[in-house]
Amino acid sequence: MNNNFKAYNQTADTLKALAHPVRLCIIKGLLEKGSCNVSFMQECLDLPQSTVSQHLQKLRSLGIVETDRNGLEVNYSVKDEKVKQLIQLFLGEDK
Repeated sequence: MNNNFKAYNQTADTLKALAHPVRLCIIKGLLEKGSCNVSFMQECLDLPQSTVSQHLQKLRSLGIVETDRNGLEVNYSVKDEKVKQLIQLFLGEDK
């Protein structure tokens, strides 16, 4: 049982990170758009760039999102397949 406990902790950390409306909105938006930069997210969310960046850093530190640098621009995208499935399950539109 001890070996699974690490996996449980990681899963709990991921779920805690997702349990915030702004982070859910960021993930949902990234999944719909594919990738985008902080400025675009800031305009969509109507929040200060520093706030959006803090949320992105939390998501990035857990491996939920990844970055792709193009010159000075940094684009974010969802990296974690399980998170993609979770968001689709909870927030996906029925087709």
